[in-house]
Amino acid sequence: MVPEINYWAVLIATASSMVVGSIWYAPKVFGTRWSRLANVDMGRPAASATMAIITTVIVSFITAWVLAGASAIAWHFYGGAFFWSAVVTAVTLWAGFTAARFITHDAFEGRSTRLTTLNIAHELVTVVVMAVIIGVWPPALG
Repeated sequence: MVPEINYWAVLIATASSMVVGSIWYAPKVFGTRWSRLANVDMGRPAASATMAIITTVIVSFITAWVLAGASAIAWHFYGGAFFWSAVVTAVTLWAGFTAARFITHDAFEGRSTRLTTLNIAHELVTVVVMAVIIGVWPPALG
């Protein structure tokens, strides 16, 4: 079974990742705190972030695509509203994969708990926003 995926929702969810990141890492939100904790120079030229931005777009597309597919599978399996399947799937995947892996890697790398918490919170907000977009725009069933 190939899950039904609404690719317009996936593309908009991909773009939402950039919007969430732009807000989250703005200096007046969490950017200053994050840059201090992560030891990142926020004054570096914007051109140096080009590859990071391209990578983020590609990875965000993959995340949105996998989330849409997993949501469709969960929806078919459990039934109910597609919206809630998307949200519950996003939170479950975030907890089981994203948060768990961040915590493990950061513990071994000796990163501060505050940085880990800030990063996994950003990821939670990102995937929940993606899930809302994917959830309100379910795939068309053939």
